[in-house]
Amino acid sequence: MSTEEKPAPPRSLAEALRGRDDASLAALLRSRPDLVTPVPTDLTQLATRAGTRASVVRALERLDRFTLQTAEALAVAADPATYEELSGLMAGDDGDPGVAAALPRALAVLREQALVWGGDDRLRLVRTARELLVPSPQHPSPTGLGPTVREATAGMSPGRLQEILGAVGLPSTHDPVSAVDALTGLFTDRDAMAALLAGAPAESVQVLERLVWGPPYGQVTHDPAPHLRWLLDRGLLLPTAPGTVVLPREVALRLRSGRAHRTPEPLPPPVTPAATYRPQVVDGAAAGQALAALATVEELLKDWDEGGPAVLRAGGLSVRDLKRTAVALDVPEPVAAFWIELAYAAGLLASDGEADERYAATPAYDEWRELPPAERWARLAEAWLLATRTSGLVGSRDAKDRALSALGAGLDRSAAPEVRHRVLALLARLPEGAAPDPESVLARLRWERPLRGPRRDERAERTEGSTEDLRARLARWTLAEAELLGVTGRGALAGPGRALIGVPAPESQPQPHAHSQSQSQSRAQESGDGGPGDKLPVHHLQHRTPPPPEPLPPTEQAAATAAAARVLAPLLPEPLDHVLLQADLTAVAPGPLRRPLAELLDVVADVESKGGATVYRFTPGSVRRALDAGRTAADLHSFLARYSRTPVPQPLTYLIDDVARRHGRLRVGAASAYVRCDDDATLDEILADKRAANLGLRRLAPTVLAARTDPAGLLEGLRAMGFAPAAESAGGDVLIARADARRTPPRTAPEPVPEGPPVPDDALLTAAIRAIRAGDLAATAPRKPDAGTTPAGGEPPRTGSAETLATVQAAVLTGEAVWIGYVNAEGAASQRVIAPVRVEGGFVTAYDHTADEVRTFALHRITGVAELADDAG
Repeated sequence: MSTEEKPAPPRSLAEALRGRDDASLAALLRSRPDLVTPVPTDLTQLATRAGTRASVVRALERLDRFTLQTAEALAVAADPATYEELSGLMAGDDGDPGVAAALPRALAVLREQALVWGGDDRLRLVRTARELLVPSPQHPSPTGLGPTVREATAGMSPGRLQEILGAVGLPSTHDPVSAVDALTGLFTDRDAMAALLAGAPAESVQVLERLVWGPPYGQVTHDPAPHLRWLLDRGLLLPTAPGTVVLPREVALRLRSGRAHRTPEPLPPPVTPAATYRPQVVDGAAAGQALAALATVEELLKDWDEGGPAVLRAGGLSVRDLKRTAVALDVPEPVAAFWIELAYAAGLLASDGEADERYAATPAYDEWRELPPAERWARLAEAWLLATRTSGLVGSRDAKDRALSALGAGLDRSAAPEVRHRVLALLARLPEGAAPDPESVLARLRWERPLRGPRRDERAERTEGSTEDLRARLARWTLAEAELLGVTGRGALAGPGRALIGVPAPESQPQPHAHSQSQSQSRAQESGDGGPGDKLPVHHLQHRTPPPPEPLPPTEQAAATAAAARVLAPLLPEPLDHVLLQADLTAVAPGPLRRPLAELLDVVADVESKGGATVYRFTPGSVRRALDAGRTAADLHSFLARYSRTPVPQPLTYLIDDVARRHGRLRVGAASAYVRCDDDATLDEILADKRAANLGLRRLAPTVLAARTDPAGLLEGLRAMGFAPAAESAGGDVLIARADARRTPPRTAPEPVPEGPPVPDDALLTAAIRAIRAGDLAATAPRKPDAGTTPAGGEPPRTGSAETLATVQAAVLTGEAVWIGYVNAEGAASQRVIAPVRVEGGFVTAYDHTADEVRTFALHRITGVAELADDAG
């Protein structure tokens, strides 16, 4: 027969933590990274920090619904509770196989995060968590339960308690405590409660049914109705305040068949597909969106090349400038805000910092433009995935009723990167080509983080004008923005999007037979983009490797971004080196153009429509713009003949020659401003035109007019009158109006605002656990009691300098470890267990068990020393 004694149960959370191995402590610190910042000195301090309100709230917010329901059940159970009691509260008297299967996992999570400690026979919820989750009138519990009989009768007179006992047929007691115990025993007895309720009036039973699932409070008058009086007389309703009654917790649990929650949710709701497509269709649609995203960002920054909108005094972009940008990009304002914020998050856009502060492209934009298209897209996608700035908030109002503007303050939401990653991860768990039902995604997110739902975001709802909680809105914005950016195609996660969140490429699947493959391709061609042939039944789709549950560390994310670029590259079409000129003064680019061709075409023509093919239109204004930029008519004819796959139409040739013939006949310079022309008849025509009245023109010579307006205004006015003037310098040379790209000084991309301390890596965890263990050894090592200098409470000892020196020297000779109190150069006091090696020159060289290394200690900084007990480990 074994004589080994069973270890005593832990008496505190600190003792429970001391019983954990290093792997368990690492799991705790990884799941609650705030506990390791800064590193606790010992396990007692770690337990204290784990019980602080801020840390417990943060931990509860990261629990899924069923784990939180388990914690809520423990909050209404006895303290401590057994596993059987907890199981009864979760599954009820009749049991629930799903709850029974999921409960061990939920309890393991609570234990791992140090929210619950103790064995299955003595489960204890951390006191702070119990205070947060226990039902109260000010903070109702999701369980819908009220106070216990003991809590509800705390202020009740002993005589009233005896009256209730008599009404329910129980013998009287000698004191209120035993009376409450007798009443509690009655309410928790199934047969006794059934007998009591069997004689209840029907109206009384209806009242109990209304209160049983919460809220448990009700209002009564000073003269209750008979059916209410019946309940009050028997303690089934107890008064808590004048005119207010409550259904005791024990009564509610018995009426519920022992269940703490009306609907336990042990399993997460599934994310269901709304439609399914072939993966090739999804990737193709996403690649098209990726090209459109690159073109939109380039168009935005090109529009701001000469200096963008002014920065508001409070920071950000004005509503008028946002509307103007939306018109220029031909998108709605919320979409324009998204592209602006994306360029800002990628470091391509910033304020110039000048006195007249304006937004402009950064030098990083020029470097970004030189990258291959796939790498440019990957840079944008990574910036979007990691950014905490949330463009969906633009136009809403903050807590002080101030409008939130694009590029302004107040748009950071720390939860945004986590929600984006989680939404994409849920999409990655679907079969390839499956587009999810958005409502099922939101339901899954609400299950995963229930405490970040409406109950905790009421302030956000009031200030940001939405009936949904922030997490749900972030999820909806993620689905929309991922489609705009090309992370998804047709609503399904595309190959580059999977790579972006760290999902490895699938293993090669067996290829279909040639006959069936050709049939599939023909169906796809016949159905077109989005037809029935693009969709597949779910059972034909292949599942992939599950995605990581959390956002990737920086180094792994950089590798995933590079992988996303490699996956996207073969999906993008090669840039073209030609256009198709048409007789209606338009040019069609059947795909993306090479950069030199695209830049020249942007100067000489205006974009008329976008899509799979871009249509450019030549107008007198666009041709004049090219001439102002220093091009000649011959240059334009040569350019079009070189890059057009079709002959140059005669109307386009006439347009260029006509605009070139009239271009530069008028010369505008600075007087304030003047107009010079060799043909005085042209000047007569200008003076006679009523539209020139606001220019303040007067003739200085037969071929010269002076103006009151500035040269830029004069140029604009003459062009509005149908002339083609050219600006000239003081020396009479034509000024080339080539726009100089305005750039800000070097700027870094905005740093995301973290939601809390970062998750520690393995190296930090190893070092932190070693330091905590060593510090705990120093704090708990047994000391010899005969020194007489060891204070109570485990504080560092106090000894004189002579005694300190003698004890340390003796330890050098015996090779034993001692316990010291030490004050470092910054004045921080600590306690350590050291094994002295030598003492010389006022310093002690010793092996420091706390730091697990050899260190040197100044003797004058040692506040005291004590010998360890013989059995000290």
